[in-house]
Amino acid sequence: MAHLRCDFFSDALGLSTSMTVILPQPTASQIGMTGTAPSGPPPVLYLLHGLSDDDTIWLRRTSIERYAAPLGLAVVMPQVHRSFYLDGVHTGSYWTFVSEELPEIVQRFFRVSDRREDTFVAGLSMGGYGAFRLALHQPERFAAAASLSGVLDLPWLQRQTGRERLMRAVFDGRDTTSSDDDLIALLARVDAATLPWLYVGCGAEDPVLGGNRRFVQAAAGHGIDVTTSFGPGGHEWGLWDTTIEEVLAWLPLRASRGPESDS
Repeated sequence: MAHLRCDFFSDALGLSTSMTVILPQPTASQIGMTGTAPSGPPPVLYLLHGLSDDDTIWLRRTSIERYAAPLGLAVVMPQVHRSFYLDGVHTGSYWTFVSEELPEIVQRFFRVSDRREDTFVAGLSMGGYGAFRLALHQPERFAAAASLSGVLDLPWLQRQTGRERLMRAVFDGRDTTSSDDDLIALLARVDAATLPWLYVGCGAEDPVLGGNRRFVQAAAGHGIDVTTSFGPGGHEWGLWDTTIEEVLAWLPLRASRGPESDS
């Protein structure tokens, strides 16, 4: 696969930012890894980082490149700092960036598919929240969304000690309960028939497990199917490396298409 660290200017943020991108490449003689690529624009996964990380972290801590190579899948990993993928009061317009500007920039810079059936989003921890907020607010964009140890109950996080400074930076004291930032509340306001596939994975020893279970229970109450993976593990990279491989196998990837099917 091709690997790029792309630095660019964001009008939504009013500053320069970065994304890490891996693009599919057909290879036959690379030792230990075989790469494939469709004949047309490849499918794309937007892969979101957690609170303390940046756009490089998935490549540094997991084998995402090796897992994606045989699938012919492009992976876009944006940098959003400690924003919770929201338009924060003091953090910047990161929701506008990731939901509106980023896909336009990706289409301008790279030859990847823009079809819903070829577009996916996933993330860990804070990025799991971002992935599901995108899926629930923009279901027309994504065929599947996955959360790995995601913060799926944001009002619960706001009540935790030690998070006050972060919550002030993003929300400036605003309670997110039942708002458009509350994923569990959003489940009551979306059309279940329009949603992408949803996957929730979380370790049994993870502090956010309760919020993940509450999300899944609420989804079931609204007739929304969710694929779940609740097994041993904490909030750590060993689990996420294993789970992201499982997520890639779960994605509804279509077979490689010829140029004629892109018309």
